[in-house]
Amino acid sequence: MPRADARGIVVSACEDRGMANEREPRHPSTAPDWWKSAVVYQVYPRSFQDSDGDGVGDLRGILQRLDHLERLGVDVVWLSPIYRSPHADNGYDISDYRDIDRVFGTLDDLDDLLAALHARGMKLVMDLVVNHTSDEHAWFLESRSSRENPKRDWYWWRPPREGTHGGEPGAEPTNWESFFSGSTWAWDEASGEYYLHLFDVKQPDLNWENPEVREAVYDMMRWWLDRGVDGFRMDVINLISKHPHLPDGPVRSGRRYGDGGAAYTSGPRLHEFLQEMHREVFDGRDGLITVGETPGVTLEEALRFTDPERREVDMVFQFEHVGLDHGATKFHPRPLAPGELAASLERWQEGLADRGWNSLYLENHDQPRSVSRFGDADEHWYSSATALATMLHLLRGTPYVYQGQELGMTNAPFSAIDEYRDVESLNAYADEVASGTAVADALYGLSLMSRDHARTPVQWDATPNAGFTEGLPWLAVNPNHDRINAAAQVGDPGSVFEYTRALIGLRHDRPVVAHGSFARVEAGHPAIFAYERELDGDRLLVTVNLASVEHDPVFADDVTERWREGMPLLTNTLPDAPAPFDAPLGPWEARVHANRA
Repeated sequence: MPRADARGIVVSACEDRGMANEREPRHPSTAPDWWKSAVVYQVYPRSFQDSDGDGVGDLRGILQRLDHLERLGVDVVWLSPIYRSPHADNGYDISDYRDIDRVFGTLDDLDDLLAALHARGMKLVMDLVVNHTSDEHAWFLESRSSRENPKRDWYWWRPPREGTHGGEPGAEPTNWESFFSGSTWAWDEASGEYYLHLFDVKQPDLNWENPEVREAVYDMMRWWLDRGVDGFRMDVINLISKHPHLPDGPVRSGRRYGDGGAAYTSGPRLHEFLQEMHREVFDGRDGLITVGETPGVTLEEALRFTDPERREVDMVFQFEHVGLDHGATKFHPRPLAPGELAASLERWQEGLADRGWNSLYLENHDQPRSVSRFGDADEHWYSSATALATMLHLLRGTPYVYQGQELGMTNAPFSAIDEYRDVESLNAYADEVASGTAVADALYGLSLMSRDHARTPVQWDATPNAGFTEGLPWLAVNPNHDRINAAAQVGDPGSVFEYTRALIGLRHDRPVVAHGSFARVEAGHPAIFAYERELDGDRLLVTVNLASVEHDPVFADDVTERWREGMPLLTNTLPDAPAPFDAPLGPWEARVHANRA
């Protein structure tokens, strides 16, 4: 039966599960669609836990913290890249797909982590980065060695524009702008051609038009699955197919370079490649999970990716909701209007309702902390962190918890450019200042949106380095770790951690959360996000006030009649008794009620 804890949070009996050192796997590996009722936890290894005192997190450090993940109740651990890399983009520039970078450990360490996770009933997902490699990868070194090398066509090489000389301004084969600023083309003096890099200059793009490239990638993927890995999160996978003619893109006002997205986002052979990948790699293997990161994807395209009959990927990361607050660039954010975030989430819930599947996330290694971005980290830190979690976890889809999100970690108070490490942030700052933007204004944009906010070390305790390392952290620890940390929260029934744990328990214990229908409920104010979930007569009403002021919900008569006798399951407030479903909602108050149809 539900019971109230010391804060007044109402939780189901599932909260007591997971207290033991061992638990049965919740999702047998052979069960179809097991990932629909699973929760994925993303580990950014560099910042999770350092085991050897060098200031950088590693695989042995992850092993040391598995009790934390087990208690939280997650089912899948996704690792950001741990492959051998020169780290121009913190591991997303891979120089050897079949080895572990020494900063993180060894293949033996990975095998130990796999075994430990599987023993606890959890799965391991690797990051698959195959739109590009490092320029130090053996494939690119061969490709670059001469125009006659057999691997020359493994990457995109092009001569300078007609009538120009390589290396001079305007000689680039196309006018495309890199995601990390500047041109997407780098001049190679030795071979007399340019190579394409949509991201950093040290991240040349693979040419997926070449079948040898595809087979080499598939062979590598099979090698990891044979080792015991349970699936892949596929980095920018919808960029792998380029229009062969590589046409110029439109130049936006005030920009030097053009937008080539139409030629490389969800390109002409993308779905052919993904279906081929499924046949060559995943067919005949049970219990896997495949997730495609798809920047710029539309709802209509997402249906194609995730329709089970098409056999491409299980789900995609879409970017609509995390792009709502972007202005001219992500570093010129704008405030969201009340209800704007909820409306975007609702659109995707309804759009993928009958086929396809949602990935549910607010944070990852590329996004600032959600409680600072979408919540109120100053006046209503706990309430907004738990309200956002309630909103997200009880939607239809697979929730993703980014490391530290379960603690309510916030953006860091970086104040000078030398405190940042992220290549995207450093390049954006340099571009802003070079174009005449005041230093203070350029830093302000980074203070809100830099990827480094997600990459500060996990705050395990209140000791000087937050329990992350005995050495010098590669990126400064957020000073608020003295009050926001795992040691203070685990076991405290009034904490963000234990509240998140209760949400995960609801997903595991009530099939309506994973498999039920979704219907938005009008509640009288755009800041109130209310929705119903229903499955086989089991119904939930989720009501969340996404604002720092009180709002009084107003429901239609049929909703009021339906929920008059609803039973409270979860709330993030401190009431003397659980509030009725239609009582006034305090700032960032969240409620979950249940009944039977």
